[in-house]
Parts: sequence; structure tokens; C-alpha cells
Amino acid sequence: MTSETVVDISRAAVQTILMVSAPMMMSGLIVGLIIGIFQAATQINEQTMTFAPKIVAVMVALVLAAPWIINLLVTYTENLYKSIGTF
Repeated sequence: MTSETVVDISRAAVQTILMVSAPMMMSGLIVGLIIGIFQAATQINEQTMTFAPKIVAVMVALVLAAPWIINLLVTYTENLYKSIGTF
């Protein structure tokens, strides 16, 4: 196994991890930004106010993106197993 192969496998793994986590991270970011703007506009400085909406948004994003995430992970794993013979 060459160093180029290791780099390719690592790159694909990191890319898959980023793609899998993107929907949840983006939903948390958007909800946090909206709540932050609301808090700045109303001058409410409650730190715990952001936790529940972010958790709900991340869980909704996870449920909605679950089929896509599973498909992505299965495809990555199948490609990895298929390429084992070429090492």
C-alpha cells in the first residue's frame, strides 16, 4: 500500500464525515444565528435559551437527512470494501 493510497482513503473518509455532519451542523448554525439576532434585537441575554431550539433543529435535520446519510455511508463502505483487492 503506497502513501498515495493512504492519502486517498483518508481524504475520502474525511469528505464523507464532513458530508454526513453537514445537515446537522448547518441547522444548528442557522437556528443559533436566528436566536442570536432575536436576543440582540430584544436585549434578552439568557444563555440557556438557545439550547432547546438547537437540539430540536439538529434532531429534525438528523431525521430528515437519515436516508441520505445511510446511503452515503453504505456507498463509502462498499467502495472501500471493493477496493481492498487492489491494495
